[in-house]
Amino acid sequence: MDNNLILTHLDAGVLTITLNRPDRLNSFNDEMHHQLAEALTLAERDEAVRCVLLTGAGRGFCAGQDLNDRTVNADQQAPDLGLSVERFYNPLIRRLTALPSRSSAR
Repeated sequence: MDNNLILTHLDAGVLTITLNRPDRLNSFNDEMHHQLAEALTLAERDEAVRCVLLTGAGRGFCAGQDLNDRTVNADQQAPDLGLSVERFYNPLIRRLTALPSRSSAR
């Protein structure tokens, strides 16, 4: 488990959340989703946060879902990527749009 997939920095009311998997163009895996959810919980609860800036480390913002994270054995059924959308991405977008502070991605 990598504890630094999501970095946060609060300065003058701006919470910068950095996706930190530059070697994978910041593509999401399950642990990254969980760490981002924790960072958003902090943003929601901290009254000092006036704005959320979501950015990516390295040369790419985010390449989407890391499909290598969904590897299966030959005797297993292929993963349902739609489940990832339902379980992670849809709730993420809802949380970002519901933040009481402004949010932006770059």
